[in-house]
Amino acid sequence: MEKRPFFVSVQGRSLLEDPGAAAYEWEVQATRQEADTLSHMLEQLGEKEESGFLAFTYPWPDTPEGEVNRSYDSLLNALYREIYRLGTAETRAQMERSGFAAQL
Repeated sequence: MEKRPFFVSVQGRSLLEDPGAAAYEWEVQATRQEADTLSHMLEQLGEKEESGFLAFTYPWPDTPEGEVNRSYDSLLNALYREIYRLGTAETRAQMERSGFAAQL
């Protein structure tokens, strides 16, 4: 499968094919399947963020704060690992300079 450039915004929870469409943080080279995986991870991150917000707004005794945070952090770290794996040389260097790579 052919890899092509995609532009990832973790903050905006988006995966773009056109770098001018919106702001993005990272450029990756991915197949369509890899791009779909990234897109799905971004969607999941948004869902976890929303459920975490609800858990803190309307706390339930059976949902400890640490559990909500661990689940979100785990997915966020997996997303950054995938971005690093698929990232261009510039993306990887940027992640290394900013300390992301050391956390992975």
